[in-house]
Amino acid sequence: MLKSIMIVGLGGFIGTVLRFLVSRYFQFNYATVFPWGTLTVNILGSFLIGVFLGISEKGHFMSPEWRLFLTIGLCGGFTTFSSFSNEAFMLLQGKELLRLAYYSGLSVFLGIGAVILGRLIIKTI
Repeated sequence: MLKSIMIVGLGGFIGTVLRFLVSRYFQFNYATVFPWGTLTVNILGSFLIGVFLGISEKGHFMSPEWRLFLTIGLCGGFTTFSSFSNEAFMLLQGKELLRLAYYSGLSVFLGIGAVILGRLIIKTI
C-alpha cells in the first residue's frame, strides 16, 4: 500500500506542477479573462487519461504501477476533470444514460453551487 501511495504521490506532484506551468503560460502570454489555461488542462488531461487507460486495456503494455502513476497520479494531479470525464465515459459505455446525466449534471451544478456556498460562508464570517 505504501508503494502505491508513493507512486500516486509522485505522479500527482508532477501533474500539479505541469498544471501550474500550463496555467502560467496562458496567464503570461494571453491577455484575456477566459480561462484558457484551465480549459486546456481539462481537455488535455481527459485526452491523456483516455490514452493511458486505452494502452493499459490493450494487454501487457503497462504495469499496474505505471497505470497508477499515469492515471491517478499524473492525470489526477494535472486535473481531476480527467477522472470525471473517464467516469462519465464508463457510464456512457455501459449505456447508463440516466446515471450519466445525473452524474454530469450534479457534478457541474453542485460543484458550482459548492464554490458559491464556500465563498458566501467565508464572506459572512
